[in-house]
Amino acid sequence: MRHPLDGSKTLDELDPPAWGEPEFDSSLVKTCHRLRHKPIGELSVEDLRIMIGQGIGLRWLVPLAVEVLEHDPLAEGDFYPGDLLVSVLRVPREFWLGDWEWKERTQSLLNLLPELPTELTELVAAFRARTA
Repeated sequence: MRHPLDGSKTLDELDPPAWGEPEFDSSLVKTCHRLRHKPIGELSVEDLRIMIGQGIGLRWLVPLAVEVLEHDPLAEGDFYPGDLLVSVLRVPREFWLGDWEWKERTQSLLNLLPELPTELTELVAAFRARTA
């Protein structure tokens, strides 16, 4: 088991170098830059969904997301119930190969879901195939 993360740290501190100011003028880019300056312990479900969906800070944010999902597998950001789970299930295979604890915990929480929403069935099957 890993040591608990220091929730007062930001991704800029945990995952140097700091990004600085955004060089591209889009809402998503600005949001991701802003979230790198926010302490990881203050990130909301929506913040986690966005950053994980963009593949940013996976080493630190997937564990936080899995802990949220263990309490509420269909935790909802701004889109729909289960949108955080969708982001986690789409994390690339390479992450899961190097991180057995979080892969196993994710597989366990999927096994505890009494019934998968139809829209998640294919994603869960793809995740299981990718991480087998």
